Parts: sequence; structure tokens; C-alpha cells
Amino acid sequence: MSAPLKYLSAYSPELQQQARGLLDGGRLAPWLLARHPQPHGKRNDSALYTHVEGLRQTHMRQTPRLDRVCFDSKLHVVQHALGLHTRVSRVQGNKLKSAREIRIGSVFRDAPLAFLDMIAVHELAHLREREHDKAFYRLCQHMLPDYHQLELELRLYLTHLEAGGERLWAVSDLPA
Repeated sequence: MSAPLKYLSAYSPELQQQARGLLDGGRLAPWLLARHPQPHGKRNDSALYTHVEGLRQTHMRQTPRLDRVCFDSKLHVVQHALGLHTRVSRVQGNKLKSAREIRIGSVFRDAPLAFLDMIAVHELAHLREREHDKAFYRLCQHMLPDYHQLELELRLYLTHLEAGGERLWAVSDLPA
């Protein structure tokens, strides 16, 4: 019997069986590449910050500005952390300073823009909704209408990586 597909465990057995068929038949990677042929090109934290802050300004103008957005090599997909949002409060003199950060796993530095947007939207939604409830997913879909499809495709990519597949969007794939 095959090992369970842990990134797809919440999906229906039929969908898991389809994914298993693509993976075992060597068709998952070509399917993902056909759906998302190019990496996003956000190579540094500054470009990532500009992109995510733009999403925040477009969809969540009422939330406070982000203080930092970065790729984080310490976030491990194994721990189910694709991204992380934090609010840090510090006392400086007689003032309370608050910082809002979003960290995105560095494995997504070489991912398609759609995957990066899905993770960014997920973390931005946590600025307003703490729990993964209906309101949270409604907000995600408001910001990114195909959020659920992209989440599935990202989970398929993680399944590909876990099965020993190589990263599909290498840095050398970027246009010069």
C-alpha cells in the first residue's frame, strides 16, 4: 500500500486517488508546469514586501501597514507552515510599539506567482480573522477568487516535493 498523501488528507478519497495516479504515473510535475509555467520573480525581501503590501492596500486598506514581509528559510513545510504572520509588541520608553510581519517559507522563492499570492492572501486574512473558519475563507476568496483551487495545486506541489520530486521552477528558469 502507498504512503498516505499528508498534504491532501483533508480532501476526498476520490481526489486523493486522482492525485496518487498523477504522482505514480509521473504526470503530476508536467501538469503543474502546464498550469503554472513561470516562477514569480520576486527574488528578494524588498520585492516581496512591495508585492504583499500592494495586495493589502488593494483588498484590506483598513488594516495597518505591514512592517516587514520576508522569505524565511527557518519555516519548514514539514511543520505545516507555508507562511507565518506575527504581531510583536514591545515597550520602548513610555510607548507600546507594535510590529506586523509576514514570513513566507523560502521554498516559495521559486514558485509561481499564483502560489505566492495564495500564501500572502492567507496570511493577510489572518490580520483580520484569527481562526480558519467560514469568515476567514470568505475573506481569502474575496481577495483571490480562485483561492481554493490554488491551495489544492500548491498542496499537489508539496506532495510532489515530499515524494522526492525536484523543485519545478528553478532560478535559472527566470527570463533574463
